Amino acid sequence: MTALAHAPLTQLSEEENLFYSTVRQFAGETIGPLVRQMDDEQQFAAGLVEKLFALGLMGIEVPEEMGGAGGTFFDAVLAIEAISTVDPAVAVLVDVHNTLVINAMRRWGTAEQQGAWLPRLAADTPGAYALSEAGSGSDAFALQTRAEATEGGYRLNGRKLWISNAREAGLFMVFATLDPAAGYRGITAFLVEKGTPGFTVGRKEDKMGIRASSTCELIFEDCEVPATTLLGEPGKGYKIAIETLNEGRIGIGAQMLGLAEGAWGHAARYAKERRQFGKPIAEFQAVQFTLAEMATEIEAARLMVYNAARLKDAGQPFVREAAMAKLFTSQVAERVASQCVEIFGGNGFVRDYPAEKYYRDAKVGKIYEGTSNMQLATIAKLVLS
Repeated sequence: MTALAHAPLTQLSEEENLFYSTVRQFAGETIGPLVRQMDDEQQFAAGLVEKLFALGLMGIEVPEEMGGAGGTFFDAVLAIEAISTVDPAVAVLVDVHNTLVINAMRRWGTAEQQGAWLPRLAADTPGAYALSEAGSGSDAFALQTRAEATEGGYRLNGRKLWISNAREAGLFMVFATLDPAAGYRGITAFLVEKGTPGFTVGRKEDKMGIRASSTCELIFEDCEVPATTLLGEPGKGYKIAIETLNEGRIGIGAQMLGLAEGAWGHAARYAKERRQFGKPIAEFQAVQFTLAEMATEIEAARLMVYNAARLKDAGQPFVREAAMAKLFTSQVAERVASQCVEIFGGNGFVRDYPAEKYYRDAKVGKIYEGTSNMQLATIAKLVLS
C-alpha cells in the first residue's frame, strides 16, 4: 500500500476518515475489477449503479427521514475523491447526481417536489443536469431550447448535448428559455422525468476518456410538462445554474484529486517492481524526485479541494476557492497522469496497464463544468475586485 492510498488523518475527523476508507475499499474491491471492461464497453457493469445506491453514495446529503445518509457536502466530496482513485468514470455519476441534481433539488425544489423526488434520488433513481447545447458551452446562457407556456404547464422544444448520466438517469434538470430576447433572464429550470412523451435520449458520445460514463444528446419535441415541474421561479434558471455549478466545481476538483492519487499509487508501486540496471527504478534519484513532486502537487490539490468544501458547508463565500480548486486540480491531474505514463515507460502506453486510462480520463477536467479559461476569468474578477 502506497503512502497516498488514504487521505491524511490530520485533515479528517475519525468519522470522515472511516467513511473515506469504506468508500475507497468498496471502489477497490467492487469497481476495480470492472474498470477495463467498462472502459472497453463504454457502459457501467450490470448491477454497479444499484450497488452505489445500496451503499448510500447516491443520497449523501438527502435527509435521513427521506431515505438518504444525512451527510454533508464534504462527505460527498470525499466519496467522489475515493471512487476517482479507481475509476473517474464512475465518480462522474456520483458527482453529478449529488453535487448538482440533489443540491439543486434541496435548495430550490418545493416541499412537494422534494417529497416526491429526494427519496427516489436516494434510493434508485439517478439524476442528470441538462444545461449545455451545441451553441452554448462556456456561454451557457446562449441556449436555444425553448419553453412555451401552455394552459396547464409548458411545452419544451430543443436539443441538449454532452449530458452526463443521460443513459442512466430517471430525472433530468432541464434548462430552457421562455424568452430568447430576454437573454439570461429568460432561462428557466424544469424537472423532466424519463419517459415523458416528446422527450428522448439520443446517441451516446464516443469519448476519449471517462468512457463508461454516459454522455448523450437529449431531444425535446413538443414535450409537454405540467406547471408543477417548474424548478424555482420562471426566469430564475440562470441563478440555479450559476450557484449549482459553483458547488459542482468542487466536485470536479475532487474527481481530479482522486484521479491523481490513483495514478500516483500505480506509478509508485510500479517503480518499486520494475527493475533496470540490477535494481528497482524507484532507487534512481530521478524517479524518486518525480514521485516526490507528484506527491507534493497532490497534497496541495487536496488542501484546496478540502478548503473549498469546508467553506461551502460552513456557509462562507467559496466561489473563488472553488474556481481555484478546479483549475489547479485539473492541471495536477493531467501532469501526474502524464508522469505516471512515463514511469511505466512502454507499458504506460498500452492498455494492458492502468496508466494510459488515467491520462485519457484527466483531460476532461479542464473542460467540463467550466473550462480552465472560465475559471481564470472568475478568479481574476474576484481577486481584482
